[in-house]
Amino acid sequence: MGEAEVKEGKLLEQLRQVPSLVVAYSGGVDSAYLAYAARQALGDRMLAVTALSASYSERDRQEAQAVVARFKLPHEFITTDELSNPAYRANNPDRCYFCKDELFDKLDELVAKRGFAAVAYGVNVDDQGDWRPGQRAAREHSVLTPLLDAGLTKADIRELARRAEVPVWNRPASACLSSRIAYGIEVTPERLAIVEKGEEALRALGFRQFRVRYHEELARIEISSEEMPRALDPAMARKFVEIFKELGFKFVTLDLEGYRTGSMNPLLVNIQK
Repeated sequence: MGEAEVKEGKLLEQLRQVPSLVVAYSGGVDSAYLAYAARQALGDRMLAVTALSASYSERDRQEAQAVVARFKLPHEFITTDELSNPAYRANNPDRCYFCKDELFDKLDELVAKRGFAAVAYGVNVDDQGDWRPGQRAAREHSVLTPLLDAGLTKADIRELARRAEVPVWNRPASACLSSRIAYGIEVTPERLAIVEKGEEALRALGFRQFRVRYHEELARIEISSEEMPRALDPAMARKFVEIFKELGFKFVTLDLEGYRTGSMNPLLVNIQK
């Protein structure tokens, strides 16, 4: 038995100790694998819950539903309203705290109303090395961290999800749409819609791993290093300009460092994790 399987066994054993569980389920590989594992351990005593808001893309919703259908997961959508919070809209570096606090408030209400024992979310070992203020909200709400507690890394989760035939096992990381807007620029439904349309346009061009970073009048496009040669083609560059100027940007740039998660975070100074 390999190391990942040993960790999976530990995860399932921990989950079996919980009488019933609500899984915060975004549809990404971490939460999808956690929902799958909770289903294996608890059967109908688990519920995957997906929060809908302007920062959650239609693409993410579709992929979340595909996993639900594949494993017949008990599942519900709820609506969160983080955009009504001025602290969230201000888009300071702690924005994610207010999003997760809103989410866990809603899930705590569901747990109390429906008699579930706990809430869990899909944080893993690799998430400990980046700026993630949402983890503070999770601690304040006593949210369980089964993947982290079992010692599972992102690579472990992808491999175990692949073996379980979880449809999103190799899906690129996909944070919420608000993460594309540069810190200090107000998060609005209109700006989120522009980012979503831009990323859908890149997907329609055949790109797989990318981000559209919103810097007011400037769009900064990140493309994975493997796909960069195609993005650098002059004809493709003209398509980028056409697409993003149509969306209202005055300047369209291709980031030569390529796609990377957390590319806004190096701008942060003197922030304590």
